[in-house]
Amino acid sequence: MASVCGRMALRAATRQNLQYTPARFCKMMNDPMEHATGIEKRELLAKAAGNDNPFDMKVFKRGAGTKDSPNLIPSAFDARIVGCICEEDQTYVQWMWLQKGTPKRCECGHWFKLVEKAPV
Repeated sequence: MASVCGRMALRAATRQNLQYTPARFCKMMNDPMEHATGIEKRELLAKAAGNDNPFDMKVFKRGAGTKDSPNLIPSAFDARIVGCICEEDQTYVQWMWLQKGTPKRCECGHWFKLVEKAPV
């Protein structure tokens, strides 16, 4: 594609005795934000606003996780699956479903609670 644009620029320059760059004759792709729709556009807008984790998918370290102050897990839905690595050198993840409004205790003793978050 670049060679076709370069040839066009050379022909135009030789006919008019002017010097042009090939970029003037070639259309560049517009900003991806202009072409995105739906969930992809909402994700790009969230990242442009400074939220690098719009879907809360990154791993985070759990806190004390007592029954009085459980680890808060954000979700836009009524339920979410959560994985807990109970011991530091454990080679598997303990998965559990969290339901909105009721804290749940993992097998290792840490408590988790689902909190409401606005959807992206």
